[in-house]
Amino acid sequence: MIGYTSLGTNNLDLSAKFYDELFSLLNVKRLMEVEDFIVWGTDFNTPCFSIHVPFDGNPATVGNGVMVALNATNRETVKTVYNTALELGASCEGEPGPRGDTGFYAAYFRDLDGNKLNIHCMS
Repeated sequence: MIGYTSLGTNNLDLSAKFYDELFSLLNVKRLMEVEDFIVWGTDFNTPCFSIHVPFDGNPATVGNGVMVALNATNRETVKTVYNTALELGASCEGEPGPRGDTGFYAAYFRDLDGNKLNIHCMS
């Protein structure tokens, strides 16, 4: 159902470096890059992730209640991605740990532009 997600950024180069580092931990690579946006994924037949400079020319802002959830294969990857994000300048929105009793294991952080992300796995 999801084709891709897209988050706005006010600094495409800095944001790209942040996501290049995180996505390398998930074996995800850049699939497309143009002047005002970059797309990462495994291929164009699976959901992708993108960042972009807003089309209307106004500053990128954070959507209240908006979050992008990234899938990991195991708890160690959740921890590694979360810790790497913080090392790269992200802010904590919830340390890695179980959420509920369904096996859902997740961590939450905000990227350099304040966008909220989740990294999770079912364990």
